[in-house]
Formats: sequence, C-alpha cells, structure tokens
Amino acid sequence: MKIVIIDDHPLVRKGVEMVASLEPDLEFAGFASNGKEALELIAQTNPDVALVDLRLPEEHGLEIIKKARDAGSRCKYIILTSYATKEEIQQAMALGVEGYVLKEALPEELLSAIRLVAKGRKYYDPTVVQQAMEYDKEYRGKGMDELTPRELEVLAFLAKGMNNKAIAEALFITEHTVKKHIGQILEKLDLHDRTQAALYAVSRGLNKLPGA
Repeated sequence: MKIVIIDDHPLVRKGVEMVASLEPDLEFAGFASNGKEALELIAQTNPDVALVDLRLPEEHGLEIIKKARDAGSRCKYIILTSYATKEEIQQAMALGVEGYVLKEALPEELLSAIRLVAKGRKYYDPTVVQQAMEYDKEYRGKGMDELTPRELEVLAFLAKGMNNKAIAEALFITEHTVKKHIGQILEKLDLHDRTQAALYAVSRGLNKLPGA
C-alpha cells in the first residue's frame, strides 16, 4: 500500500515516514509541503492513501483534495491535523473525505485508520466528531429511542460513509426505501441533512457496530 503525506512540518513528515517504514504492507512514496507540490506528487506517485494537513501555506487541505479529485485522482484521503473546527469536519464529510485523525493520535490508531480507509471504509476520530457535535446542545438532548431497528441500521451505515446504493445492497432493499428511512431519521432526530446524521451517528459510536 503506497502512502504520501502533505504537510509543511518536517517533524510530522519524518514521524509518519518512520512509522510507515516499520510496516511491511506500507510504502512511503513521498511528501509535499504545499498545494502545488501536493498535486504533482499525487499525479506522479498515484498513492493509495494521502495524509493531508488542513493548514498549509497559501492553500487549505480540503481545497487540495478537491483539486486532486477534479484532476482524476482515485487516491483516498485522511485529514491529519492538530485541531478541527465544526465547519471543517462537516466540509470534509460533505466532500467525502475518507478519514480524519488528530496528530496527537497514537501510531497504532493512525495505522489502523490508514488500513481501514485503504479497504474502502471510513475512519473519523470519535473525539473530533464529538467536538463538532458539542456546538449544538439540542443534538445532545436528542435520543435514538424513537428510531426503528431498520432506521438504526441505516444510521449506522451513514456513520460509515456509505451511499444510498451501498446501503440498499447491504440491507437488500431499494434505494427508494433507503431514502425514506433517511428522511424519517432526519425528522425524528431533528437534523438537517445526511452529513449531520452521519456526525450524530459517529459521535455515538454507531460507526463501530459490526456488520456494516
């Protein structure tokens, strides 16, 4: 599995490189410190996973990811940052970024996130998601007791970043039925869209449930 890191801090880059070098299934393919270098690196190395800092010189990490995808990159992305705002987490989820890890994470957690993301799963640090949810007290007062078992299943799949088609295939139901379930979930939990629903579900650990 080939990985690259996009970060302007030499110590972070070196640390990730050292961690990756100890894993036989990981190949460190290079680093970049700004947007221009990042796009060139991704195009040249075609990595499986890119670790991207949010705050880079002259350009935001999410904008780099968007540009890389627009250019045809099929790489998967993990945000690796010191801290995150509610808006950044929501933007990352809306953009379909596969992972979100804090730089204070243990090496084992980062490695686990890389491997999960490479397999097509999503990994968002529960601490990060909880921080994003704490801004709105009304969500903390909402419970899941009004949801049906099927709606809970759908919510768990949303927490894992799955789209309607994938959820429908997993549950052997139609996409139309999935949309109806999501509508009911949003109404019962008083949420505005599927991004908020996913944040809500991840903050409550639904992304860790087996079988999804």
